[in-house]
Amino acid sequence: MSQSTLDEDELFGEAANEVREDVEASLQQASDSLPDTDDVWNVEADNTLGALNALRSALDTGDAEDHLRDAKKWYTMGERADAFEDADDLEAEIERVGEAIEDIEDAKSQVGDLTSTIPGLKNTLEELQSADEEEADGTEADDADDETDADESEEAQADDESAEEAEAAE
Repeated sequence: MSQSTLDEDELFGEAANEVREDVEASLQQASDSLPDTDDVWNVEADNTLGALNALRSALDTGDAEDHLRDAKKWYTMGERADAFEDADDLEAEIERVGEAIEDIEDAKSQVGDLTSTIPGLKNTLEELQSADEEEADGTEADDADDETDADESEEAQADDESAEEAEAAE
């Protein structure tokens, strides 16, 4: 083998190592850009809408997609150049980070849907409860009128009985 072939092989090996390091670094940056578990799990809010808004903000993936794209780009280049001896671990990590980003984006979308639905649901429930209270107030007034009528009727009946007793006593 000539010296130039050894130099080229050595340079190719160095380039392959650098490509692998670039893929690993991009994957690490993507993972680091994902939301912190505590930020997603523990939110501070005074009400449901506040909690949903805090959660939606916590589900921000930042630059994770850009870093994942860089990792995929360098990985694809290395694969096509047959630069990696064993790249199964890189492929698995790319897939794992990609799935995590998709899951987070799906959750953020679902939280966004709830955020837009909850205020309308609250208004609907308030209207129903208000109508129920008004109906209950009307029923209570009717019940009070009925009780007053019943009391008056009992008093009239007692008066009639007293008058009959008085006549019988005479």
